[in-house]
Amino acid sequence: MPELPEVEALAQHIREHGVGRTVARIDVASLSVLKTVSPPWTELHGKEVSGAGRHGKFLDVDIEGLHLIIHLARAGWLRWADTLSATPPKPGRGPLALRVHLGPPGQGPGFDLTEAGTKKGLAVWIVKDPAEVPGIAALGPDALAVTRDEFAEVLAGHNERLKNALTTQRILAGVGNAYSDEILHMAKLSPFATAGKLTEEQVDRLYESMRAILTSAVERSVGQHAATLKGEKRSGLRVHGRTGTPCPVCGDVVREVSFADKAFQYCATCQTGGKPLADRRLSRLLK
Repeated sequence: MPELPEVEALAQHIREHGVGRTVARIDVASLSVLKTVSPPWTELHGKEVSGAGRHGKFLDVDIEGLHLIIHLARAGWLRWADTLSATPPKPGRGPLALRVHLGPPGQGPGFDLTEAGTKKGLAVWIVKDPAEVPGIAALGPDALAVTRDEFAEVLAGHNERLKNALTTQRILAGVGNAYSDEILHMAKLSPFATAGKLTEEQVDRLYESMRAILTSAVERSVGQHAATLKGEKRSGLRVHGRTGTPCPVCGDVVREVSFADKAFQYCATCQTGGKPLADRRLSRLLK
């Protein structure tokens, strides 16, 4: 799933290459991706891209005061092209959900919103105020804007596992499964630690690690072509998605805890005092 660094990089790409260009046409290949009906997408035709930004993991394209809000979900992506096909896409064919022409179709640049797989979560809203999007209205403080003291206050009120607290968007906006693994590894904290019971020193380590991981990821991602961002994200990860490989800090094997539809990775030596965390799926298989 695209997280804060990738969404920030996509916003930067649109600011550099899209601002000042006119929306000539929007092609909707999947009506289900649109979560609003008024104003209609045709209202954006003929309007100029004014800017682009981010609200947590939501991408916000400002088009003369109307906001095209995009949530890429788990398997969605934004693909920029210097020239897009002028032929309107056929609904329901392939991964394409929506196409935005920023110039004469077939001649100008623009971007496609695509989604792989059968489980669909890609969502688009057209609103006058981003706060009209329920997910944005419910966001907690942004992970790169929150101060250390605000961060401590946010964690203090929660008794869930630290991994869950970091990835719950109403608690903290922008961090997902991958970067939370990296943050916890750098901070040398267990994913199963209780968020509201950290010491001041642990909060310091966690905050500094979050800032370092996200800032580094943004710096790596910004300026990359949109098509290469996923590969760039993977190349910068030290434990996430690297089950069975040596920990780059201590050399212990990177372990995994699996759930029904996702998994996270960690290093027992660095994060849990050498004790493997319970993996319910693995335990069931061993019975």
